[in-house]
Amino acid sequence: MSVHRQPQRLSIVDIRQRREPGSLVVLTAYSAPMARLLDPHVDVLLVGDSLGMVLYGLPHTLSVTLDTMIAHGAAVVRGSLRACVVVDLPFASYQASPQQAFLAAARVLAESGAQAVKLEGGAEMAETIAFLVERGIPVMAHVGLMPQKVNALGGFKVQGKEAAGVERVLRDAQAVEQAGAFSVVLEGVLEPVARQVCERLEIPVIGIGASPACAGQVLVTEDMLGLSGEQIPRFAEQYVRVDELISEAAQRFAREVREREFPQGRHCFGMPAGGV
Repeated sequence: MSVHRQPQRLSIVDIRQRREPGSLVVLTAYSAPMARLLDPHVDVLLVGDSLGMVLYGLPHTLSVTLDTMIAHGAAVVRGSLRACVVVDLPFASYQASPQQAFLAAARVLAESGAQAVKLEGGAEMAETIAFLVERGIPVMAHVGLMPQKVNALGGFKVQGKEAAGVERVLRDAQAVEQAGAFSVVLEGVLEPVARQVCERLEIPVIGIGASPACAGQVLVTEDMLGLSGEQIPRFAEQYVRVDELISEAAQRFAREVREREFPQGRHCFGMPAGGV
């Protein structure tokens, strides 16, 4: 009797070896149904704290809690089979100390079943990254534009426009690599600077608003599907307008209910299929 085997998930080792441009496909996922749809096509499913803005309508990511991230991370793990699942550590869950970060990251991995965590920060977070990695917690770093620092940055601003900014991005990227991160997300950085980062690092660089030279590219899935409203970031590509399909379906349902075309017999129990 043949035994059906589930696909084996891509491991952290697999991801770390993908260093050639275009070798990593990353999309965000916040739910089991979305994870199930994306899983066959991507290498990494990122449960980003962007869910605070995308799903909950918050103005930023700062109020997303650790419990929320764990719940959504567990849903994505349940809905996927082969993609590596990485969960963001939310604001204020890891910055105070390496010990705080370890407790938060350990909860994420143990309670969600994800394979790694992602945290924002460059040189200032190197000690924390090293602390986690030494204790068996894989870390995806995030440098450049860091949404959790939106207040300090004065908004969502492109990084690397001046000499000091270029030096900071390069220093941060090299610091997280040396600390043991298995990959790094590079967000909102001028293309020539992003290309320098890719040339200097030996771990995969995953770009978002960065450069074609990056080993991987990541998008917020809702931006890609047209579910983020009319204003989408310049770095995003809208491949389909799912919002229009949803609106059309809701409009049709509302019309059929009001005109008493729905439900029909086939939708009801103990009623002839053709009855209305």
